[in-house]
Amino acid sequence: MTTTTIPTRTLGTNGLDVGALGLGCMGMSDAYGDYDEDRSLRTIERAVDAGVTLFDTSDMYGSGRNEELVGRGLAARRDRVAIATKFGIVRDPSGTTTGVRGDPEYVRAACEASLRRLGIDTIDLYYQHRVDPNTPIEETVGAMAELVAEGKVRHLGLSEASAETVRRANAVHPIAALQTEYSLWFRDVEAEILPACRELGIGFVAYSPLGRGFLTGAVRSSADLRGDADFRNTVPRFQGENLDRNLALVDEVRVIADKLDATPGQVALAWLLARGDDIVPIPGTSRPERLDENVGASGVALDSDVLARLDEVFAPDAIHGERYSAENLRTLNTGA
Repeated sequence: MTTTTIPTRTLGTNGLDVGALGLGCMGMSDAYGDYDEDRSLRTIERAVDAGVTLFDTSDMYGSGRNEELVGRGLAARRDRVAIATKFGIVRDPSGTTTGVRGDPEYVRAACEASLRRLGIDTIDLYYQHRVDPNTPIEETVGAMAELVAEGKVRHLGLSEASAETVRRANAVHPIAALQTEYSLWFRDVEAEILPACRELGIGFVAYSPLGRGFLTGAVRSSADLRGDADFRNTVPRFQGENLDRNLALVDEVRVIADKLDATPGQVALAWLLARGDDIVPIPGTSRPERLDENVGASGVALDSDVLARLDEVFAPDAIHGERYSAENLRTLNTGA
């Protein structure tokens, strides 16, 4: 059974309180195709009304258009939400990724540009989207800390950073959250990264908690993707024999979901919520009906037997295919 009451969780030691489920806004402007700003604005409004308080964007999503969209959607609701955005992945006007920057000059310029696009005075949670291999993390976080001192940013975060990088960053200024992919479909963070966050009191924001939609059961073949603009067409896990084998895993989730009167996506999110009170999944959607479904996951209770079964079915070595292709890695600059 489900309910739409979203409990509160705290990210970091300085007390960033947010709803246990946030909203990832990237897909409203980037990566998946089928963009509809009016529908996305309705989804943002529905999310606030449902108790979602953490809204996640980046200056690279839609080459800035996503920040503008999120800013418009939350303008009348600013006092009820926490806005998170990111810097670091550099794109040219055509949308082509040209590199990663974390030098202090770029940090400041990127923040000013994000504030302008979002139409706000302060960013609640400011992430370095990818770590710049050419700039020591201490210099990047030092520049970010200056933004906190100036009141332009409230809390700092990192995305897709290693455990070592997180420790070095946190020594410069408290890091409230690490945002990294985490789901039944991708559990690598459990080995080193999540334990490091817990050691330091850093919250964990899980992006792609539904395996880019795969764990919802909505993708059964390449025909279910959204055409050439959908980057999943190039992801190995969505292709050929890998897809067929992975579908068997999702079918196991569907069996569990049917017994709980829930959906597969809700079960996948409930599994993440059960991993710890320091974890905040940010499922992305641009559709109000999917938003309602995701929010309902906060009321799905998984007992120890179900959790153990999911852990067994989705053991890290049970997933077929890499999470990114070589081209995806070049485009997204994943890692660091």
